[in-house]
Amino acid sequence: MHKSSMIVTLLTFGILLCVWAFVTGEGLISPLFLPSPGEVWHTFLTVAFGEGYQGSSLWGHLGISMLRILVAFGVATVLAVPLGLLCGAIPLLRAAIAPIVHFYRPLPPLAYYTLLIIWFGIGEVSKVLLLCLAGFAPIFLACVAAVERLDPAKLTAARTLGATGWKLFIYMILPSALPEIIVGLRTALGFIYTTLVAAEMVAAGSGVGWMVLDASKFLNSDVMVVGIVAMGITGILLEAAFRMLERWWVPWKGKGG
Repeated sequence: MHKSSMIVTLLTFGILLCVWAFVTGEGLISPLFLPSPGEVWHTFLTVAFGEGYQGSSLWGHLGISMLRILVAFGVATVLAVPLGLLCGAIPLLRAAIAPIVHFYRPLPPLAYYTLLIIWFGIGEVSKVLLLCLAGFAPIFLACVAAVERLDPAKLTAARTLGATGWKLFIYMILPSALPEIIVGLRTALGFIYTTLVAAEMVAAGSGVGWMVLDASKFLNSDVMVVGIVAMGITGILLEAAFRMLERWWVPWKGKGG
């Protein structure tokens, strides 16, 4: 981010914070619906470094949520990347699997979460599986599209030079498809993150999404704001980390590679 862009971003957040402080300080909105920045800060200190919330600190809730996200993301990646690349290269396999992915992809997570609970119980398996399904589709579709868009001339040239089988895949197909795969991974991580609250809605007793939902039952707006801000900042950090990894993994992106 350029220096000027960073200044504009900081000014924007500063203005929003000032408006928030003014609105709550003048009593224009009830603290029941929008607590003041001071109240939220005090609640953050209490939840993060004090007695916590419902027996666990903010870091404990965040840690549990991040573990669910990372496990689901890892499983979705391991399954979707090779399957998507194979489907991109083999039309008959794509015809068998892609329609199933296209069918469930637009469904709201809660539409099939109840089925997952019936099949796998109310424990961690159903939660992680829900997150995994949310992340599988964008990774799979990105991999399929990446292989379909490969330049046939490059593949022919590689075969002419003796590249076949795994060599063709490792040295030609995978590097060419990697930029789109990374985009699919970033998109999948976003879907998993937004599905987290749904995964923690049913029979959960921990997690930052559960913390926000539980606080809403008792109109603890300050705890809700703390949880929402924590999720937002964590999401920004995950996105920044992925952008950094993208620069490391695909340095040739945008350079004609």
